[in-house]
Parts: sequence; C-alpha cells; structure tokens
Amino acid sequence: MQFKRFKFINNIIALVVLFAASLVYLLTIEPTTSFWDCGEFIASSYKLEVGHPPGNPMFQLIARFFTMFVSADNAAMAVNVMSAMCSAFTIFFLYLTIVHFARRINERRGKTLSKSSAIVVFASGVIGAMAYCFSDTFWFSAVEGEVYAMSSLVTAIVFWAMLKWEEQADEPYANRWIVLIALLMGLSIGIHLLNLLAIPPLVFIYYFKKSKNISLKNSLIALVISVVILAAILFVIMPYLPKVAAYIDLFFVNVLGAGYNLGAAILMLLLFVLCFWLIHITAMKNKPMLNLASLCFTMILIGYSVFAVCIIRSSANTPTNEYQPDNPFTLVRYIGREQYGKNPLLYGQSYLSDRTLEVSEYYTPLNGKYAKVQAPPEPKWEGKMFFPRMWYAGNTSYAEFYEQYSRGRYTTSREMVDGEMKVVKKPRFIDNINFFLDFQVNWMYVRYFMWNFVGRQNDFHAPYENNLKGNWESGIKFIDEARLGDQSEAPDYLRNNKAKNHYYFLPLLLGLFGLFYQVNRDGRNSWITFLLFILTGFAIVVYLNQPPLQVRERDYAYAGSFYAFGIWIGLGVMAINDFIERYLKPKGEKSKIVIATVAALLCLSVPVLMGTENWDDHDRSGRYTARDIAYNYLNTCDENAIIVTHGDNDTFPLWYIQEVEGVRTDVRVVNTSLLATDWYIDQMKYKVYESDPLPISIEREQYLYGTNDWVPVIESFEGKAILAKDAIELFKNKDVKFQGYDFIPSKNLIIPVNKENVKKYNIVAEEDYDKIEDYVLLQIPENEDYMSKTDLIVLDILANYEWDRPIYFLSLGGDINIGVDKWLQYSGYASKFVPIRSESNVLQATQINEDEMYDKLMNVYRFDNLKETDLFWDYQNIYSFVGVMPVRSIFLMVAEEFYKNGESDKVKELLDRCIEVMPNENFPYNISILGSTNEYVMLDIIDLYLKIGEKEKAIEILDIFIRETLEGINFFGTPSAITGDGYVSRMDYQHNLMYLTYAQSILEENGETEIAKAIEDFISNNGTCLGK
Repeated sequence: MQFKRFKFINNIIALVVLFAASLVYLLTIEPTTSFWDCGEFIASSYKLEVGHPPGNPMFQLIARFFTMFVSADNAAMAVNVMSAMCSAFTIFFLYLTIVHFARRINERRGKTLSKSSAIVVFASGVIGAMAYCFSDTFWFSAVEGEVYAMSSLVTAIVFWAMLKWEEQADEPYANRWIVLIALLMGLSIGIHLLNLLAIPPLVFIYYFKKSKNISLKNSLIALVISVVILAAILFVIMPYLPKVAAYIDLFFVNVLGAGYNLGAAILMLLLFVLCFWLIHITAMKNKPMLNLASLCFTMILIGYSVFAVCIIRSSANTPTNEYQPDNPFTLVRYIGREQYGKNPLLYGQSYLSDRTLEVSEYYTPLNGKYAKVQAPPEPKWEGKMFFPRMWYAGNTSYAEFYEQYSRGRYTTSREMVDGEMKVVKKPRFIDNINFFLDFQVNWMYVRYFMWNFVGRQNDFHAPYENNLKGNWESGIKFIDEARLGDQSEAPDYLRNNKAKNHYYFLPLLLGLFGLFYQVNRDGRNSWITFLLFILTGFAIVVYLNQPPLQVRERDYAYAGSFYAFGIWIGLGVMAINDFIERYLKPKGEKSKIVIATVAALLCLSVPVLMGTENWDDHDRSGRYTARDIAYNYLNTCDENAIIVTHGDNDTFPLWYIQEVEGVRTDVRVVNTSLLATDWYIDQMKYKVYESDPLPISIEREQYLYGTNDWVPVIESFEGKAILAKDAIELFKNKDVKFQGYDFIPSKNLIIPVNKENVKKYNIVAEEDYDKIEDYVLLQIPENEDYMSKTDLIVLDILANYEWDRPIYFLSLGGDINIGVDKWLQYSGYASKFVPIRSESNVLQATQINEDEMYDKLMNVYRFDNLKETDLFWDYQNIYSFVGVMPVRSIFLMVAEEFYKNGESDKVKELLDRCIEVMPNENFPYNISILGSTNEYVMLDIIDLYLKIGEKEKAIEILDIFIRETLEGINFFGTPSAITGDGYVSRMDYQHNLMYLTYAQSILEENGETEIAKAIEDFISNNGTCLGK
C-alpha cells in the first residue's frame, strides 16, 4: 500500500474514531452541574471568576468561550460538552499515537506496508483508542465539567506532537513541534499540573532520535536531564517567577508609592522583551540549540502568564474569588496551594512525630501598602524518617488506621532537638513500607487500574479495604470468590449494582500482550510508553503520599497511566495477529488479510465488551440532582437569608445555581470551611447581587491569614453569662490581651432578642410568638478552651445580629461549636436560627413550622428527578439523598408534626408523596451498608401509616422492607473466612436484626400481633450473634 493512501485512510479512520467517541460522550453527558468541584468550575468559568488554588485560568477561558453561545440555563451543558469534546479529541490523538507506534514496529521488522499489515495497524489504533474511550475512569471525567478531560487532551496532544517531531526531525522547521509543545506545557499549568509529567518521555523521544550513541550511561544522563527540566518548571519557574515579581512589586508599592501590581507588570514586560531579544540574537548568530531553548522558555512563559487572568479578575472582586490572588504575593501562595498544607515526600515526619511551632512572617496588602504580618505557625517536626508514608496526624482516626499496620510497634532513637537530646519515636520502616504497598499502591492505585481493565464490583465509596465496597471484580467466579467470597446472595443493590462491570481480564491481557510485544519489537518506544505509564501512575502515588480515609475515590489522578496502557491494548492486536500468523503460517497476502481481519474482529470484542458493560453506569443524561438539591437548599430560606454550609457538595452546587442560573441571589452562602480565611471573610463584608453584607465587626488585622486561627476562651467572669457583643468588643480591644493574645472572656454568651424584628421579618411563625425567649444563650462546651476562627466569625455575626434577616445552618450547625444547635428550628434542607430553645437532632425535630414545610415539600422543592427509575442512581446520589440530606426524613418529620395535630389527611399526603419521589427502585428501603438512619426512617414511615389507618399501604412497604432485611441477614450473616470476624459483615448483620426488632415493636404497638410474632420467632432463631 502506498504511504499516501495509507495516510488518507488513516485520517478517515481517525475522524470516524473522533465521531464515535464524540457520540458516546455527548449522549451520556450530564445536562447540568454535577457534585464535587463541577459547580465551582462551571460558575467560575461562566463569569471568569477565581476558583480554588492552584487555579485553572486556561480551563476557565476555554469554558467561558463555550458558554458564550448559549443561555444561562444551558451554560453547564456547554461546559460539559466542552469536556466531552476534549475527551473525544483525546481518543482521536490516542488513535494516531497507537498507529505511529504500530508503524514503527513494522518498520523495525522490515515489513512492507501491505494491506494486511495496514489492517492490523488500523485495528490496533481503533481498538486501543476505543478501549480507553470506554474505560471507567476516563469516561467518568468525560461527561462532567471538570479539568481532567482538558488535562488529558493536552497530554495526548503533547505526546502526539513529539511523535510528529520524531517523524519530521530531519526535515526543515521540524522543531516547530517542540516549540508548540513548550507553549502547551506553559498553558497546561493553567489547567492541571499532571501534564508536566509527560516531559521525561518527550526528552527520551528526542534522545533516541538525535543521539548517535544509545547507551545505559547516556540514557541515565537523558533521564537526569528530563528530571531537571521537570523540576525547573515545577520548583523554579512556577514558584520563583511570581515571587520575584512580588518583591519587585513590593519596591514599587512601599518605596515608590505606586499601586499594586505595577512593579510585577513592568517585570513581566521586561522579561518578555529579554526573551524576544534572545530569540532574535540567537537566530542572528546561528545558534540553533540556544535559539530553540529561548523559544521554548518564551513559550512556557507565555503559557504561564495566563495566570494574570487570576490577578485581573480577582482585583474586580468577583463573587467567587477564592484566595483573592489580586497581588503577586498572594498569587505565590495561591499557586503553591498553601492553604492545603504539604505532604512529606522523601524525608519528613511520621504520625508519631512530636512538633514545635515556628513563627514566620509574610507580606499582605494592607491599607494601600504591603505589610509584614505573622504567618500561621509552621510545625518543626521531631523524629523525621526516610520515605515517610504513615505521616498524617490530623486526628485519632488516622492514627488508628496506621496502627493496623504498625500494631503498636515503633523504633526509638536519640536526636538533638533545639540543643537538647531527646528520645523520639518512629514507625518501623518495614511497617511504613507495608502501608505504602498495601494501601497507597494496592488500594489507591492498583485497585483503580483493575477497575479499568479487569472489572469493578460496584461504585460504593471505599475509604479502606473491605470485601463489599469498591473492589475490582473480574466476573470469573472462582477468582472473585477466592478474593471477596461468594456474593451471589447479596442484597439487590450490591448483587445487581449497575456499576458491577465485568471484563474477564480481557483488556488487561490484551494490554499485557501489547506491552511484551512492544518490548520485544521496539525497545526504545516501549521505554517511552513505560515512562509515561510509570510517571502518571506509580510516581503520582509516591508524590501524593495520600493519607487514609479519603472522602472520595481518587482514580481520576491516574488517567494518564491508563492512557499509556491503552497504547499497549492497541499493540496487543499486533501481538495476537503475529501469534496467529506464526501458528498458521499463511503463504499469501490474501491469507494474511483474512488473519488480520480475524485478529481485528477478535480483539474488537474488548472495547465492545467494555462499552456494553459500562454504558448503563456512565450514562448521566437526564440527571439534574446536583442542580435540584442546590435549588432546594436555597428555597428552604426566606428572603435575604444567610445559609451556612460546610463542604463541597452543599456549597459548589449553590454557587453554580446562583452565579449561572441566577436562582435566589438574595441568599448569602457562607461556607464554614472557608470562613477561617481572611480573603473569604473580606468577601462576606461586600454586598453581592441582592445579598447584603454580613455584620462582621472584627477588623482585618485581627483575622489575617495566620492571625487568631485559634482564640483562647478564658473564663473571666466566674462562669457568668455576658453579652456576646461585649465579648467581641473586648476581643477587639488592642489594650486587653491574655498572655499577649486576643481572647474571648466567657463561655456563656448572650444574644439579645429584638422581638419586634423577629415578628416583622418572619423569623418565627405567628403561632410560636409565645415561645420567643428574651435572649439566646450560647454555651461553649466546658472542655473547649479555644475557639476556631470560623467560630469566632460566626459569633461576631450573631453578636451584631438584629434579627432582621433569617440565618440557616446545614447539618444542625455542623462543626460550629458555640452552641447554636440548641436554637435551631427544623426547616427541611436546613435549620433556622430562632429565639426558641430546641433539642432537635437528625431523627427528631422539637421545633418546626409544619405548615410552611408542607408547602415546601408539596409545591416548592424539586423532587421529580429523584423518582425517574430509568436513570442510573450512583453511590454519590444515593448517599446524598439517603444519608447526607435524607429526603425521607424531611417528609417524616413534617408528617409526624401533623400527626400530633390530628391532621391525618396531610400525614397521608406527605407520606404518599415521600414514597412517590423516593421509590425503592432508586433508593432501597433497606440499604444498611451506608450506615445511615434511612432504615429507621422507613420503619417510622410504616408506623405512621399504621397509626393513621393506612394498613394496606403500610404492609405493602413493610413487605418490601422485610424482604430486603432478610436478604441482608442471610447474606451478611453468612460465615466467611475472608473478613476476619467470622461473617461477611457482622456489623451489617447485627444492624439488620435490630431493624427487625424495631419493626416487631412497631407492629405490636399497632396491634399487628401475627406479623410481629413471626418476626419475633425469626429473631429468636437467628439473633444469637447479637452482642458478640
């Protein structure tokens, strides 16, 4: 086959692959925002605002372009389409990359480009690319508005571009590909840093092409050079360029009296002038390598300069303005992700290390100048060790997890600490390595790898190893049962989980065939692929040094590694074809064409299998739950309210629906995780849209980054209650200190109640006017001697509260620890701060406005999406609506209030509506593996149905619940040698028996003695494990 014809066909097939991947992703994208960071990314892109560190301005600029052509309601869809198209083009470039490697193997073997070999090459590209297209991790990121799809595309383009350079290296102007790569690398910093890990493979492509002496020594030199280039970008250009700009700006502002950023802008201008002069002078003096280096540095600088967008937009005080990097000093900390802390890498502390605190300083804008202020104390660790893996001492849960590996064993040594000889403890190195291999490598990487190329058990989040959640599973019974036990009798939500995808090891085997085949046939390119695989997989494991108990699965971090394995899956087609040819020994081209076709069709079963298995659990079309939960949160609130949130999933969707769709922009969202930062407190003082500023009286100097992160609470009035406002005024008084620190002088703080405003602004319903207290007493727990900055600011807000706008708290106040939970009225998706003492908890509401809640549940809240049984309900949605924000519980609490009032008709309406919007098919009545209150809520719903005389409905629901519970008892109570405690899950077994006990008591109480007796008999025969 002529090469020109080969290229033509290759381009046609590449476009077909692009079309197929585009179709797959566009058909399965989520039509609006998703959970986790997507809401923030979409909101910040739509109005070019500032997202979380270390920033993604390039992503935002491109996403903004996509949203320019659609209405606000479709902006999220546009960003998701962008992700889908980025992912589709990633598959396109993966196809071209595999074809390149396949051609190189043919060339090295001296084979001509015959029709049969062309079929094999094309099939390799298609099968490898489509296998990755349908892979679990990549498909998940492809259909939502996150940075990982665009990041993968840049990696794919860069890798392909270097192969194009290799193809044209001896032609004029071939180095333009390297210059393009440098620009893409610079731009990629504004998307995600993972792309930089492609640098070492690129250096080796250059080395193998240009070096006349390929040796182990020279290869090691090339490896060192690649690491130096990577380190120069990561640890020199990225941190020190803005740092130098910051100190130049310091001179301009503090010495010359200029405005912020002028000095930094002048430095960048001079730097670009210098770069272009170097390009010119090296070209004039015919210094090609220096010219190339100058061009590449300039391109990286141009790409990196996109972060100027962050300073520009932050200076505009956009509503979303995370870290507020409106000056170069703050930009340094922003890009360096300072607020997240640092993980030790090769040498550092262990979880047993003691520490002392060292005080440092930093520059921050203050009153038109840069002021040097105290930074947060930096820990100075004792007992450091080499390659620390068990290092995180955030709370006792982490130490307990590490102890599973160390079992109380440790080493001691004598070290000089601050001039004093001390005995320090460290984990044994062997236990440290055991944790690294078992948890960080096996559980947090190998498991994800196997998800993608062997199969997946289910999509339940698994923060630690267990046999029921989130394992890899092949579909080959004897292998799976040897690892996980027999789960054929598991409850339906486990047994028939849509995320249970079985590939029977076929993608893995095909990839391994391709790996060994490339190693044997094309050693140099196999090393390049292997480098990409290791650096985007194992090396990330080492670099991240993840502590245990992660809040979500982290497989997205390793997509580049799975991309590299996709190359080997494609080359596996060539391996299969060669094997068949060696076995059959065909004599003519026609026979080879038949063999090539057969090999291609056989291997095509791999991506077809992956696609058919994965479609149902990756199809997010029709899902609006993240948007709807945000709508419900906001519409829980009265006009001009404040709603206090805590985490990503109760904050980012709210940012999205306010910023993009313009829903309830009168409500001020206050996130407690961010309220400990000076920049966020600053923003709370601004009016945003229709939302008035918060009444924060503490001056900026007292809540700066590093100042008053923890405030002493000193009983100065013999335990007597004082006005919270007086406590804040004393805190603000610069002449009153406790051992040099600002402090709060009492644990009992009074907030006077303005009863006129309470009534005027509908803080309390009219029927509850007689319950209004004269004051609210906030009580800091006796065992708490310090108050967090978050609690301090909440206290300041409440101290200045005039009861003129409603305040709502999610999760009964969450981690806020100043006693607000005793003054909360249950209001559905949030609880309202009211001057009526309450003892509400997650199962019982003692203060509630049932009429208002009835209207919200029946007419305001959006539930329609939840009842659609043809959608895939993944773990995140089930956990959100059954565990975190249990919809059934909202209906139950309101219905119970109407039952107390004797309004059975409304009780029935609410319960019927609850069963309608939360069907068992989507959200099982018994899903005990989540460990939530859902099962007790369901039993209380049955109880309430019986109490209002709806026996038929109650028994119908009870029948389903009992059936599911018995399934759980039979499965979880099965003897098992795998788990170590004798049962599949002793805890779930016991929980399900307790549900039956509770059901029995409900039935007896309501006169259903026959069914109750049957349950009692079952428990007496099967409950012997209880209490063991």
